[in-house]
Amino acid sequence: MNTKHLITVISVVMMTVMASAQSKVYYTTEITPESLVKIYKALGVEPTGRVAVKISTGEAGNNHYLKPTLIRNLVEEVNGTIVECCTAYGGSRQEVSKHWQTIHEHGFDSIFAVDIMDEFGQMRIPVKDRTHIKYDIVGDHLAGYDWMINLAHFKGHAMGGYGGVLKNASIGVASTAGKAYIHSAGYTDDASDAWNHIEDQDGFLESMAAAAQAVHNYMGGHVIYINVMNNMSVDCDCDGSPEAPKLKDMGIMASLDPVALDWACVQMVFNHKGRPGDDNAPLIERINSRHGTHTIDWAEHIGLGSKNYVIVKL
Repeated sequence: MNTKHLITVISVVMMTVMASAQSKVYYTTEITPESLVKIYKALGVEPTGRVAVKISTGEAGNNHYLKPTLIRNLVEEVNGTIVECCTAYGGSRQEVSKHWQTIHEHGFDSIFAVDIMDEFGQMRIPVKDRTHIKYDIVGDHLAGYDWMINLAHFKGHAMGGYGGVLKNASIGVASTAGKAYIHSAGYTDDASDAWNHIEDQDGFLESMAAAAQAVHNYMGGHVIYINVMNNMSVDCDCDGSPEAPKLKDMGIMASLDPVALDWACVQMVFNHKGRPGDDNAPLIERINSRHGTHTIDWAEHIGLGSKNYVIVKL
């Protein structure tokens, strides 16, 4: 066997091994402060330095967001700071003062240190996939953190179809201008104009994947991903008047691979045997009607993670 042929064989073998490797997704049916800490510890990674815990603090009028009482033990376990960024659609969280008021009304600042990362400024970070966006615009306080716990509430979303860790890393970490830039698939970072340029749905979804990868890479891969599958309305926590959840709570999933994690959650919803009082059909319709799984497909395509996973039940 000549050297060139040997190299080809080795390359094929390596690609086969990589393709067959399965990302671990940990799962518990319990949704409690204790089980949240337990699934975090199951990942076997211990953050050091300053730890950001990225959540959605929820729009005023919304009651589906992850409550401070649920996440308290985990935040204290990692000595974390709750981080958020302002929105781009008006409401109760676009202006900093109103955002702080909402954070207070929802009880976060009475328990945790909270940081609105774009309160005083923003910065651009590089993106690997420049198909639509040429950079990501995030709150400049992101530079002050060594690790991130991406703690997402898995549910539906009016534009993205669903919201999980990929959305929490992309739209969630983006500043107001960054959110406009992602939603318009790179057309504008002007929040007053972005909503006139959202006709490219797949471009928006692909921009979310690119921005999620940008944050992951900026953090040097120091990100832990957790999806809490409760209060799964078809509407996001960014909606002040969300639809009531039709689907019963399913549990918590966690992984070091955000693609595997979001895909596992979507698959759990899709494969659920719905029944009266526990109906997955509305959430499936919301995801499919927005081509929501394309975000996951594109994130895998650009190398953020893999849809090939194995469930490790706790």
